Amino acid sequence: MTKRILFGLFCVILTSCSKSPQNLPAERVREFANVLYNRELFKPAIAEYERYLHEYPLDEREQASISYTIGNIYFDRVHDYESALAYYLRVQELYPKSELVQEAGKRIVECLERLQRSADAQQALEENTFLDTSQVAKKHPGEVVAKIGSREITTGDLDYEMKRLPPYIQAQIKDKSKRVEFLRQYVATELLYDTARRKGLEKDPEVVEASFQAKKNVMVQKLLEEEIAGQVNYGDSDLELYYRANLSRYVKSDSSGKNPQQLAFAEAKPQVTQDYIREKQQQKYNELIDRMMRAEAVKLYDDKVQ
Repeated sequence: MTKRILFGLFCVILTSCSKSPQNLPAERVREFANVLYNRELFKPAIAEYERYLHEYPLDEREQASISYTIGNIYFDRVHDYESALAYYLRVQELYPKSELVQEAGKRIVECLERLQRSADAQQALEENTFLDTSQVAKKHPGEVVAKIGSREITTGDLDYEMKRLPPYIQAQIKDKSKRVEFLRQYVATELLYDTARRKGLEKDPEVVEASFQAKKNVMVQKLLEEEIAGQVNYGDSDLELYYRANLSRYVKSDSSGKNPQQLAFAEAKPQVTQDYIREKQQQKYNELIDRMMRAEAVKLYDDKVQ
């Protein structure tokens, strides 16, 4: 166990030792944390679960359950794998008799894999003693809508996964039958993923390379969002100037495709806005790449390209 992990675990334990007065009944604090979670306010939910955990006299079973819940939120919702790891270690180290130790051990392996610490993950996998998971009871906010063995999938989980879909797909799964079908597909994907893991396919060269490329693309997209997407500022006067400079783009024709008529600015404004933002973002992208290429003394040998 590295110093970094030990430090994270120490911070969690240290926080648990500092109690402050309780102003509300424990159950109300937990219910409020559940509300925040189901509203997808994950970081505030973590804060309330931590308050419930550290400020109220809970028995060890409840402490382990809440620690595991916080770890799951960090892992599944916030994608902060170091913080998740600290809470799973808390379950494993402080509550060794808990029914959640087995599941926490598996999650520790997953955290280490996400953090690209394959050697530590392998060691954790070897140290983990796999027990009968039928006794494991995970507590998540929301009503349970499916189980995969002992793993529970709640309405909160289902809603979260659906909201990650593109808007046009979300619009297609409003009624109950579509939501049930989505749940079946979600469970099927989890089953296939579990089977692939058991076969060791996460180590397959094609999977490793594809994972790397996917991660690289996400990182690039995140950088562009930070450097470009939020940097385009405009007002109606900017849009109107752009519209007047590109009048030929904003015309409409009759049903025969003839007799084009100029659209008024108010009518064309949605398309004008989209075109303006896209053009400005492309301009900022070009400036960013030029600046980076100059900084890194990049040379392109166009004549060598066949």
